[in-house]
Amino acid sequence: MSITQVSSNACFGGLHKQYSHHSSATNCQMRFAIYLPPQASKGQKIPVLYWLSGLTCTDENFMQKAGALRVAAELGIAIVAPDTSPRGDDVADVDAYDLGKGAGFYLNATQMPWAKHYRMYDYVVNELPQLIEKNFPVSSRKAISGHSMGGHGALTIALKNPAAYDSVSAFSPICKPSNCPWGQKAFSLYLGDEQHTWQEYDASYLLSQHDTHSFTRPIMVDQGTDDTFLTEQLHPQALTDAASKSGVNLSLRMQEGYDHSYYFIASFIEEHVRFHANHLFN
Repeated sequence: MSITQVSSNACFGGLHKQYSHHSSATNCQMRFAIYLPPQASKGQKIPVLYWLSGLTCTDENFMQKAGALRVAAELGIAIVAPDTSPRGDDVADVDAYDLGKGAGFYLNATQMPWAKHYRMYDYVVNELPQLIEKNFPVSSRKAISGHSMGGHGALTIALKNPAAYDSVSAFSPICKPSNCPWGQKAFSLYLGDEQHTWQEYDASYLLSQHDTHSFTRPIMVDQGTDDTFLTEQLHPQALTDAASKSGVNLSLRMQEGYDHSYYFIASFIEEHVRFHANHLFN
């Protein structure tokens, strides 16, 4: 469980740091970023917001582009951003932006050669929080959020672990990966051809299996109306239909004129961080 510091930068009275470590879940070196607000140096155990990024991203995109660190410093919330996939010369990969390195889809692959390293679900749910809670002044209170592929990851992880997170939110999530080109491509190779196994990582299916008694956490989703991936890849209506069926508290906000970029995330990230703070501190 040892970690090695890669970088450290002062930011809004706190520290943004990068670390690397060997992961037993992914069987390779992994890197993550953590923002520790100024409250972390004052003996306080602070809650954590885990952020899962989208296709082609690393731990750096959100921390550098989203503009979340100022409000995290104000509220006293740590932010942890893992990488989006395993990395390394012996890690399976293909020449495609939507599969392989940078495209782990936050699942546990069952098919070779992917199964050797692509166990991002275990990494995010179990190994990384244990590592964070052992090495930093944080509490066990946590929330989860993400964008696109990471929004898919945040939703499925929260729905599969309803007691673990105080709240969940997403920007432009892949809401029904079993029924879109990105998800079908990744799931068929990572999980195999038996499509019933895909449902374990399909947010719309998982949400339809819950009800107001089994999933009591609030869900907030922002989706831009000018997102070029909206119709073919994202399917937010499937998520709202599942929430209506189950009675789970889901707020889907369609944001007029916004696209899939970090300009969209930066425009609404403060509202998301404050949304999580309302639940992390109550």
